[in-house]
Amino acid sequence: MGRLFVCGTPIGNLEDVSIRLLKTLRQVDMIACEDTRHTLKLLNRFKIKNKLVSYHQYSDKSKEDYLLQELENGKQIALVSDAGMPSISDPGQELVQRAITAGVAIEIIPGPSAVTTALAISGLDSTNFIFAGFLPNRRNQRREVLKQMSNENRTVIYYEAPHRLVDTLADVEEIMGGDRQIVVARELTKTYEEIIRDRVEIVRNHFSQHSPRGEICLLVAGQKEEINLCPDLDRIAEEVNELIELGHTKKEAFKMKALEYHLSKSTLYIYYVEKFNNTQ
Repeated sequence: MGRLFVCGTPIGNLEDVSIRLLKTLRQVDMIACEDTRHTLKLLNRFKIKNKLVSYHQYSDKSKEDYLLQELENGKQIALVSDAGMPSISDPGQELVQRAITAGVAIEIIPGPSAVTTALAISGLDSTNFIFAGFLPNRRNQRREVLKQMSNENRTVIYYEAPHRLVDTLADVEEIMGGDRQIVVARELTKTYEEIIRDRVEIVRNHFSQHSPRGEICLLVAGQKEEINLCPDLDRIAEEVNELIELGHTKKEAFKMKALEYHLSKSTLYIYYVEKFNNTQ
């Protein structure tokens, strides 16, 4: 039985390649790649010669059958996409699943990822986030996805095509509001890398005037949880009264509840007096 190497490749700058990846690409029997012309640029840059086999999202089942048969015959195969990690919104998931089912050994060669690269440089909350892949091409479907995420309090990361970016930003602005903070990370690690961080309204205006090109990550800040700025004064006044009945002085009771609910003592006192009709 052979071994399948799932290999992360540079997302832009070829100098981000790892020594382990270069060693793997040299020693395997063949490289299954999304676009042979694209992968050949990487191999030529580091003077690697190896057999390339085209394997992409439009490959028919027979190509997977061939690769699986080669693995079962003892061959070592490296799986790469044009950029980043295979299987992450890129070809490879089906082959990995079939290799697992067949009992083929799988080894991961980690590498750059546009998702984590964009998140790390975005300045948005990275403690908890969602990667939602590519947004749908059709506007109605795209808007439905955005509506489902509009109240999400985690950072959401999408991939988007440059020719749809302005329309998508217009939808984000309409559905989530023009003040929602977003980041557009374009052409990461490449010569013309661009990171735009601002309110969605400002970012949309920027790209309406400067047509975007290249690979794009769109990051949307999570919806901030609403803080109750109008505490239930009626209930708090009742609690003040309960403290007084337990033996606390009014001054003590007002101070305790004002601190607990972050209120001014005067606001609480005025409401309390009105509620109990100056009888206390």
